[in-house]
Amino acid sequence: MFFTCGPNEAMVVSGFCRSPPVMVAGGRVFVLPCIQQIQRISLNTLTLNVKSEKVYTRHGVPISVTGIAQVKIQGQNKEMLAAACQMFLGKTEAEIAHIALETLEGHQRAIMAHMTVEEIYKDRQKFSEQVFKVASSDLVNMGISVVSYTLKDIHDDQDYLHSLGKARTAQVQKDARIGEAEAKRDAGIREAKAKQEKVSAQYLSEIEMAKAQRDYELKKAAYDIEVNTRRAQADLAYQLQVAKTKQQIEEQRVQVQVVERAQQVAVQEQEIARREKELEARVRKPAEAERYKLERLAAAEKSQLIMQAEAEAESVQMRGEAEAFAIGARARAEAEQMAKKAEAFQLYQEAAQLDMLLEKLPQVAEEISGPLTSANKITLVSSGSGAMGAAKVTGEVLDILSRLPESVERLTGVSISQVNHKPLRTA
Repeated sequence: MFFTCGPNEAMVVSGFCRSPPVMVAGGRVFVLPCIQQIQRISLNTLTLNVKSEKVYTRHGVPISVTGIAQVKIQGQNKEMLAAACQMFLGKTEAEIAHIALETLEGHQRAIMAHMTVEEIYKDRQKFSEQVFKVASSDLVNMGISVVSYTLKDIHDDQDYLHSLGKARTAQVQKDARIGEAEAKRDAGIREAKAKQEKVSAQYLSEIEMAKAQRDYELKKAAYDIEVNTRRAQADLAYQLQVAKTKQQIEEQRVQVQVVERAQQVAVQEQEIARREKELEARVRKPAEAERYKLERLAAAEKSQLIMQAEAEAESVQMRGEAEAFAIGARARAEAEQMAKKAEAFQLYQEAAQLDMLLEKLPQVAEEISGPLTSANKITLVSSGSGAMGAAKVTGEVLDILSRLPESVERLTGVSISQVNHKPLRTA
């Protein structure tokens, strides 16, 4: 038996299974319990209207009291929950509420009987605390805790409460009750004496009759004992033989069940071994082969990537070295060429300058005639004398070129016509 608790109810599960069914799944064995019974018990808070009608207080005044109580079964305390299950398992919420109400009402009546009307009326808090304390100590043994108790109403049919503020009226009523009580007491005493005398005579007669009846019953009982003893011995002998026979049959049946259970266990173990081998062949070995294949492929891919990276690094290094060598060779060649030009300038000075000028003259002529080659249309204005047409254009170009030595001499200070007649000077 075990308990499960929710917010509003507790569930008690009890059961027993001599041969539980077995389920095999994925190479594992699961034993399924046989649950015979599931019962629930409510954990809701119950509101009880505790009424005590016309209860006599300590001074004999009948009054009626109504209290409101909140109670519930404690689900957090395992001991109290177990006690509640033993007391109320199988009962409805209304039945549980009725039992708690009867208990509270009894304690409320007992507290009322030990207090006066004035104490209850003037000190309601004290009355409520006493009812709460006494009822809680009793209900806790049932697994029920009293959440709260409040005195709701006090009233009586004798207008006693109404008369508490009227001292004189209360005194008169008190004297009247005392006189009435004394009269009733005297009458009761006389009546009791008469009844006692009557009962005494009756008892004496009944005693004699009882003695005779006793002697008869004793003799009859002795005979009955002897007869019943013989009959019981015969019955016991028959029942003993029947019990022995049933015990032998039960022992044989249990032995058969033990053998059947052992056979079932052996079959289940064989089935488990077969499932494990099947799992090994169908799942584990292919998975290991696939894993080995993937590992080898990953290793080969890794080696290939490493070799490609090393080759690219070596290629980049070689290209860098080749470019560096080419740049160095080109720089050395340019430096050597510039050095030779510097030596030529030092040796030949004006001739070298002239050679450089003559080398650039075709480029100058090309730049001068460049606009003419890119022109789509040329319009010539003539004064009427000299060449006309294309000859005029050619003449203009040659005229520009003829003026070029003068422009060079003005810019550089070197005369092309004079250099042609001077001998070369050596350094």
